[in-house]
Amino acid sequence: MTLLRLPALAGAPFALASGAEARTSNPGQPLAVVCVNGGQGRAVPGTWSASLEWLVERLAPEFPGVSFHEVRYRVRSWKRLDLCIEDATAAIEAAVAQGVRRVALLGFSMGGAVALATAGHQAVDTVIGLAPWLPRQLPIENLLGRRLAVRHGALDRYLPGIPGVSPASSREGAERARAIAGPIMAEATAAMGL
Repeated sequence: MTLLRLPALAGAPFALASGAEARTSNPGQPLAVVCVNGGQGRAVPGTWSASLEWLVERLAPEFPGVSFHEVRYRVRSWKRLDLCIEDATAAIEAAVAQGVRRVALLGFSMGGAVALATAGHQAVDTVIGLAPWLPRQLPIENLLGRRLAVRHGALDRYLPGIPGVSPASSREGAERARAIAGPIMAEATAAMGL
């Protein structure tokens, strides 16, 4: 007998309280991953992230007990980070309203800053940064009492015409978190090889 693995199709987009949109794979689970995307300098309308979509299509079937919530910002720009933070907060609130009890924030590139800014929400217990932008201007204290995982490949960086974050910048953000969180965070980041 051959088993076919079907993709976990994301549900229809729905409006968030902020005016942004989200879509959910594996709805109705008590655990959720809220996925927030990168951005650019120009203020452009939000789009669904091809990178996060690719990731969710692979993870959702492997983890059917976890719901995945992809966020489509109203404006996808680090110059309007305040709006992106509002959109991510609205997505967390929507997940909680759907019965989610624990949230992991997955931030890609600029989404790392968005995840950092929203990590203080009571439902959040984990922040995962993929090539994350963790700017010094944002307070890192939101991570206290939460787990942080940072992954940044050597080829994930700025390229001419393509925004990106340097591995050194992500490492610096992780080290700032380690410095304020003390031994518990230091053990976690050491285990990750940072």
